Amino acid sequence: MIMINFFNGINISATGFKKQVLAMALCLSAGIAVVDVAHAAPSPNQNPPSLKANAPHVYVVKRGDTLWDIAGRFLSKPWRWPEIWASNRHVKNPHWIYPGDKLLLCSLNGRPLIGVDEGDGCDGIIRRHQGGTSLRPQVRVEAIGNTIPIISSADIKPWLEHSIIVSPESLTGVPYIIGAADNRVITGAGQTVYARGNGLVVGQRYGVYRQAEPYIFVDANGKKYNAGQELSEVASAVAVAGENEVTTLELTDSYNAEVRSGDYVLPVYDAGLPLIFYPTAQNEVLAGGKIVRVQGSIGTAAVHGVVTVDRGNIDGTKAGQVFSIYQQGETVRDPKTKELVKLPNQNVGTLMIFKTFDRFSYAYVLDSALPIKVGALIQTPAIAE
Repeated sequence: MIMINFFNGINISATGFKKQVLAMALCLSAGIAVVDVAHAAPSPNQNPPSLKANAPHVYVVKRGDTLWDIAGRFLSKPWRWPEIWASNRHVKNPHWIYPGDKLLLCSLNGRPLIGVDEGDGCDGIIRRHQGGTSLRPQVRVEAIGNTIPIISSADIKPWLEHSIIVSPESLTGVPYIIGAADNRVITGAGQTVYARGNGLVVGQRYGVYRQAEPYIFVDANGKKYNAGQELSEVASAVAVAGENEVTTLELTDSYNAEVRSGDYVLPVYDAGLPLIFYPTAQNEVLAGGKIVRVQGSIGTAAVHGVVTVDRGNIDGTKAGQVFSIYQQGETVRDPKTKELVKLPNQNVGTLMIFKTFDRFSYAYVLDSALPIKVGALIQTPAIAE
């Protein structure tokens, strides 16, 4: 979709523009992830975020940049970016920034402020941040897909688009593949398969999912239980015919595997990258969360890695939340008293939630000082620097 961005705060679609502008909506000409006031507003006693010694006064956004990368150019703690971003109060959706945008580092009441230069420098950035208007409307045509993402989608694509976590109980009664045309054992895109189960609608699109490793925990009594079932999408399909409880599906796409009997058929899960990132506030998410799986590895995670945490929607988790990662301190024996002493937990990195489920979430490791192990704790980042 193409959007026409007016720098004085008015956006209209290109289609609507050709139709004599039937409707207009207030949007952002260009912006970077901004959060609710509750997340972004600093406390009166809170020190402003520390700028890096080599923070640029002017930065021109380049294709391939991510919001986290840009924030890291200016701040030692990039997750505090929303505190210094100059939001335009006259626009509706301040979540877009484009290659070619010129960012200026300004100052307001002794605090750093960064915004997009619209031709009137820091004076204009500060005026719009405080509620003033642009002096000279300008027009720019951009594809929404050109906006700078928070993180690179290439790093998380398999989990963003083709993996989900569900409760084991929710799979009861879900339709599943029972066979394929020509008695094929495994099938792929362009072939026909049959699913057994009710609820599939002819003409609708579905995902075909295979069970991955379950999330097995141990309760207080030492008994193992399945807390969640991970499913990997192996194909997408369209229901083309149905008779009794058997539905005919045409496979349209395959994803690194072929369809087999027993695979589940579920509605397509439409996930997207979060538009904002922000540090979690205390009591916003149920405390005590930890990393329970390192995706794509049997060992440790590092920067750009994907992990699963045991906090989900019911715990208050939302896409875009940022947590600090703490490796649990080891227990050592005091050489003099011979007592066992637990060493302090060590802050080893930062992660961002990008996809949530009821009891679990996928998260992206934004930075790490040490390899991150299963069992590492996630906590609200410390504001003080």
